[in-house]
Amino acid sequence: MASLKIKNARVIQHDNELTQTDVVIRDGKITEMAPKLMVKTDRVIDAHGQLLMPGLIDVHVHFREPGFEYKETIATGSKAAARGGFTTVLAMPNLNPVPSTVEAFKQVQALNQANGVINVEQYAAISDGLTSETVDDMQALAQAGAIAFTNDGKGVQSAKTMRDAMAAAKEVNRPLVAHVEDESLVDGGVMNLGARSAELELPGMDPLGESAQLARDLVIAKATGVHYHVAHISTKESVELVRIAKQQGVDVTAEVSPHHLLLDENDIDGDNALFKMNPPLRTSEDRTAVVAGLLDGTLDMVATDHAPHAVEEKERSFVGAAFGITGIETSFQLLYTHLVRSGIATVEQLEQWMVKNPAQAFNLDAPTAVAVGQKADLALFDIDHAHTITADEFVSKGVNSPFIGATIYGQTSMTLMDGEIVYTAAPSVVNE
Repeated sequence: MASLKIKNARVIQHDNELTQTDVVIRDGKITEMAPKLMVKTDRVIDAHGQLLMPGLIDVHVHFREPGFEYKETIATGSKAAARGGFTTVLAMPNLNPVPSTVEAFKQVQALNQANGVINVEQYAAISDGLTSETVDDMQALAQAGAIAFTNDGKGVQSAKTMRDAMAAAKEVNRPLVAHVEDESLVDGGVMNLGARSAELELPGMDPLGESAQLARDLVIAKATGVHYHVAHISTKESVELVRIAKQQGVDVTAEVSPHHLLLDENDIDGDNALFKMNPPLRTSEDRTAVVAGLLDGTLDMVATDHAPHAVEEKERSFVGAAFGITGIETSFQLLYTHLVRSGIATVEQLEQWMVKNPAQAFNLDAPTAVAVGQKADLALFDIDHAHTITADEFVSKGVNSPFIGATIYGQTSMTLMDGEIVYTAAPSVVNE
C-alpha cells in the first residue's frame, strides 16, 4: 500500500478554528500530523488550504440494487457518495427481493462489498415486503450483518407489529429505524396539505400522518427500551415530540434531510415533480423548527435520503411522478453554503451532524476525526470557491434534484478510503 502525504490542508479544531497541517498516511492510517512535515512518501497531494475532514457518513441512502438498477446501482450510488465526500453509507431495504431473509440479505450484502467503492452497510427489513405484519427473524439477520432494521418507504401501520419489532430489535441490540407515516392520513396526497396545496390544486398529505405515528412509536419505544431512530423528520410537531421524549429518557435519535432544512412548500414553483418527496416539503414554520431542532440537539444528524429515479419517472405531474430526490452529491455543499457560510452553524457542528453523531448512533467502525491513528477515510473540500450545480455533472444515475442551478461552496476535491483515492476532481493536485 503506497504511502501518501497531504500537505497544506486545513483541519477542524475543537475551538472551531481551521488549522493548517500536513497529514501522512501509511498502511491505510494516519501516522503523522504537523505543519510542514519533512518526510518522504510515495505520493504527495497539495491541498492548497482546502478543508480536510473524516469521510462523511450517511445513514439513509437508496442504491436500488437489486431490483431497480435502471434508477441506480451500488456502483453508481457509491461513486456518487464518494463524489459527495462520503465514505460510509447505510443502504435502505426497499429492494427486490426485500432483504427480509438471511438469503436475500446476504445477496445484497455481497453486492455491496463487490461493487461499492466506499463502505456500504445494509439495513434489513422489519417485515416481509415492507408491509407484512409479521416481524422478520431479526436474530438471524443481525448475525448475518444487518446494521439496523427498517421498512423505510412504508410506515408500520400496526402498533402490535411495531411493538414486536422494537422488542426483537432490542433483543439483538440493533436500532429500529422508522419511516413514520399513517397511511390513513395520506389519502392520496402528493405534497403537504395546506394553503399551498390548495393554490396549486394538488392533493395534500396531512402532516398529522407523520406526527401521530411518531407519538405512538415513542410511547412503544419507551416501553421496550429499544434504540429508536426517526427517519427524515419534517414537521414542527415531530421535533417537539422528539424533544419531549429525550427529556423523558427515551432512547431516540432523529435525522433531518438537507431539503427539509433548506426548502419549504413555498419553493415549489408550480407542478414541478422535482419538488416531490416523502415526507413532502412542509411550511416555512416547519422548516424553521427542524433547523432549530438540529441546532439545539433535538435532531442528531443530517441524512440525505438519496432517492434517485429515472428521468421519465420525474418528468410528470406531481400526481403520478415518483417521490424522492437525489442528494448525496450536493448535501455537504448545500449545508456548508447555507448554514456555515451564512453564520447559522459552524463547520464543527456540520462535522458533528454528518460524521460523529451518525457513527455513534449506529455504532459504526468509521473514523470521526482527522487524527493520528485513525483510518484514512477522508474527504477534501474546496470551501473557498463557488460552483454552480449542473445536471450533467452527477455521477448518480439520478438527476432528480431541485437544487440544479444553485451556487454552492464546498465542492469535493478528493475522497480517500483506507488511504486510497476513490474520487478526485482535480488530478493536478497530486504530485508524483
